[in-house]
Amino acid sequence: MMTTTLHAQSFNFNECELTPDGVVFRLLAPPHAKNVRVRIYDDGEGGHPVLTLKMKYSDGVWTAKARNLKGKPLLGKFYTFDMMGDRIVHHETPGIFAKAVGVNGRRAAIINLRDTDPFGWDRDSRPVVASPADLVIYEMHHRDFSIARNINLNPGMSPQVKRVSTRYPGKYLALTEDWAINYLKSLGVNAVHILPSFDFASIDESSQAAQYNWGYDPFNYNVPEGSYSTDARNPSTRIREFKMMVAALHKAGIRVILDVVYNHTFDIDGSNFSLTWPDYYYRKTADGKYSDGSGCGNETASEQPLMRQFMIESVKYWINEYHIDGFRFDLMGVHDIETMNAIRAAVDKIDPSIFIYGEGWSAGACAYPSEKLGLKANVGQMPRIAAFSDELRDALRGPFSDDTKGAFLAGIPGEEESVKFGIAGAIAHPQVEMSKVNYSKAPWATQPTQMIAYVSCHDDMCLVDRLHTSIPGITDEELIRLDLLAQTAVFTSQGVPFILSGEEMLRDKKGVHNSYNSPDSVNQLNWNNPIRYIAVLDYYQRLISLRKHHPAFRLGDAEKVRASLEFLPTQPCLVAFRLANHAGGDAWKDIIVVLNANREAMTVSIPAGKYTVVCRDGKIDEDGLGTVSGPSVSIPPQSAFIIHN
Repeated sequence: MMTTTLHAQSFNFNECELTPDGVVFRLLAPPHAKNVRVRIYDDGEGGHPVLTLKMKYSDGVWTAKARNLKGKPLLGKFYTFDMMGDRIVHHETPGIFAKAVGVNGRRAAIINLRDTDPFGWDRDSRPVVASPADLVIYEMHHRDFSIARNINLNPGMSPQVKRVSTRYPGKYLALTEDWAINYLKSLGVNAVHILPSFDFASIDESSQAAQYNWGYDPFNYNVPEGSYSTDARNPSTRIREFKMMVAALHKAGIRVILDVVYNHTFDIDGSNFSLTWPDYYYRKTADGKYSDGSGCGNETASEQPLMRQFMIESVKYWINEYHIDGFRFDLMGVHDIETMNAIRAAVDKIDPSIFIYGEGWSAGACAYPSEKLGLKANVGQMPRIAAFSDELRDALRGPFSDDTKGAFLAGIPGEEESVKFGIAGAIAHPQVEMSKVNYSKAPWATQPTQMIAYVSCHDDMCLVDRLHTSIPGITDEELIRLDLLAQTAVFTSQGVPFILSGEEMLRDKKGVHNSYNSPDSVNQLNWNNPIRYIAVLDYYQRLISLRKHHPAFRLGDAEKVRASLEFLPTQPCLVAFRLANHAGGDAWKDIIVVLNANREAMTVSIPAGKYTVVCRDGKIDEDGLGTVSGPSVSIPPQSAFIIHN
């Protein structure tokens, strides 16, 4: 790994600073680079430079100042950096911290960011969330959510889903429209996790043809993706529309979480990292080859001072300029623990309520010691940073490695302790036998808010498809029962609940496991699902409300969980637990939850007393669905059962 004597504070992120008489350009590049220049263009692509300036090196930074051309400001112009070095020969780059770019991100743009602020942006405020346990996260892709929202909507889908089309299919602005905001509010989610929305490389922004990608191929990390804007050629449009989206969601009480992909770049030679400082930002193996812990051909070196500072400043920039409320770190297991903790510390100085979580794994071996990486097993060393629980996910639906193999939901015994581990929030609990937990033999969370509870997300089969592949011959009625059962496990767990958009309308992706570049026909939400699925949406809405109304399900503290959460005797494919003594100040004294994945009714022993039923056989009503009395109750097949006294 190439090293440098420069310190992190040498990294100047203001690469393009407007002054009264021109623009000051700054670039972090090797001191031995030659012929470092900045080129200024009239347009975002094509044409020749209207001005070329040599840059001078001093104190770790190359600088140059461009005077206004013939007295006219340089606003609206575009620029690139160009240099010659060991491997760089006239390859232009917008730099690593461009704040505005032209079409396809090849040239940075000179703009006044304040001109991109929508009306009232200075009064935009972050929705209040007292604890991460109070979050309900809804993972979405801009195009998936709105591309099929058209005038042929089935008016009977739901009272909340009116016959309204979108003016902006697949765009940021779709999330500013009343139909979208009202739908999210009616569902009850209070945070949307948007898939990568920075400028990525796989979509040709100059083309009007239908194109699709999840966006895990970073190009310009600090500029919104142009294909989701109404005009990718105008550098200000994508910025303004992204801010309009955030403002609309905030006004509705919904936080915005950004999926960030600092662990790799789209490629190596063409990346802005390589075009400014070859090899510095990437890890290499002992034999000099690029390490590939990301599974995408490279991995970045977060432990390098300038890469660490880049990540910190990038996160801060998204918070300060775009009012982002949280971050999901793609392949967090590629990043080092020290960097993740430094990011958490920097964010806390702005707002401690900003939520940070990530994938606690990598996609391959990293050229860095595993004990120093942000892996799930090391979450205890990263206070107030969360990770996804694949224990709960795979205990419910079956292993990630085999789409055809089922588990708890398929009526296959053996994963009950793993389900219990997920219910407890991945913390140490005296009634969870860790030797029987599927992937972890020791608790990895110190607080339940460090665990993301989920059963599916974008990068795997959605729940409906997985149920089809793991339970041959499954009927629609059985699929619905198991879908609702799975999400009840998620939303009654002590972790932070997370669902993939569209699962509340029984979304499927035609069995595609990795649909990152599949067409709209595979990925789009089907707003015309049959009317009989209204009951599914209703259950999701009521389940989310149940969690919101009852603090017993979101205690947010490990000691409170251990004091209040008591598991009842486990049976094959059945997990039951009690939240006792007004847990978390709940109005209900004792709450009993039973998750029965068996195809037949099961009898469960409960403490004596009279109880009100609030969830039974695919229906939820907090006002009551009848009463039962102990010492035993019958639990309908393939469903959740919730009672309280």
